Amino acid sequence: MLKEFKDFAMRGNVVDIAVGLVIGAAFGTIVASFVGDVLMPLVGLLLGGVDFSNFFVVLKQGTPPGPYASVAAVKAAGGVALGYGLLINTIVNFAIVAFALFIVVKGMNATRREQAAAPPAPPEPSKEERLLTEIRDLLAHR
Repeated sequence: MLKEFKDFAMRGNVVDIAVGLVIGAAFGTIVASFVGDVLMPLVGLLLGGVDFSNFFVVLKQGTPPGPYASVAAVKAAGGVALGYGLLINTIVNFAIVAFALFIVVKGMNATRREQAAAPPAPPEPSKEERLLTEIRDLLAHR
């Protein structure tokens, strides 16, 4: 059973998927940092200094009652908040990751089409085949 598992785990596709998942997770954290630390502050600045991560609606007041400066402050007071600004950040993260994956898949599909369009060259004839062809041509010439 251990040998079967090892054979399964070491197949090319399984290893490729594992590598893809690790790289994808790392790429996701890079995109999350880019969106949260670079893109959304710039968008917020263009919209007049708005911080999307602090867009929320208080559903239940905590102790002490609000107003609260952030979703974390609502939660620390024991209240309940609907953080739709964090949802906006997550949607932007998803859009960037989806676009990047679209570009990767598009490139892979183009490469596959190029490989499929160009059939491999026929193999060179062997030495015996070349000699037999010469003999045939000489006999046909007589």
